[in-house]
Amino acid sequence: MHSSSIPPSDSAARPRLMDGEKGSVLQRDGATYAIAPHLPCGLLTPDVLRRLADVAERYGCQAMKVTSAQRIALIGLQAKDIDAVWAELGLARGGLAGDCVRSVRVCTGMDYCKRAQQDSVPLGLQIDRDHHGKPMPGKLKIGVSGCGNQCAETATKDIGLVGSKQGWDVWVGGSGGAVPCLGTRIVRGCSAERAKALVDDVLAFYQAKARPKERLCRTLGRLGFEALTDALGLPRPEAGGKGST
Repeated sequence: MHSSSIPPSDSAARPRLMDGEKGSVLQRDGATYAIAPHLPCGLLTPDVLRRLADVAERYGCQAMKVTSAQRIALIGLQAKDIDAVWAELGLARGGLAGDCVRSVRVCTGMDYCKRAQQDSVPLGLQIDRDHHGKPMPGKLKIGVSGCGNQCAETATKDIGLVGSKQGWDVWVGGSGGAVPCLGTRIVRGCSAERAKALVDDVLAFYQAKARPKERLCRTLGRLGFEALTDALGLPRPEAGGKGST
């Protein structure tokens, strides 16, 4: 039989999206997609939660998953439905993939946690508003924890803010992955305004100095941590190196 008379297979007929296109990521089955709407600092209302559930049911999601980035992923969507799903949700795209500032992760903060020493939520929301989705040389993750328990896992974030009785400690250069790194503390006990300004400065340094696809910890390993502290006008890193207390 001539090839032109062979009907296309299901996989050939299906529209395909690149990872990150329309805020979607191709799943293991090679046929369906996941999306994760942006929920700033993991906060959402009952109305948004109902909307997510309704859309998941209407479009036959295979699963809903609370992610490590404090989002709710809708998994198992068809490519043809992605535009309609986003339109019905009416939510910003969460950026599952791509070289950008990912969702800012925070703990519950002083309104709800008896151990919090600084209020993580308003600071995290401000950082998220200013930087979420901003293009970067590689992916970049930020965490804000209201105390040293670090419920936002700030020690392994590219930029981590940790509350203490004296103010905010700023940690830089953490990373998870196959070769994890603990961040290095560059400032102790600063104000929220100062911590926010340091986030801005670290992001600017990373944009200027990193190679494509290079995480911040690798940039600092290549250039030396002093390249960052010197650029920011800060003292050299504390004795004891990464993770010093």
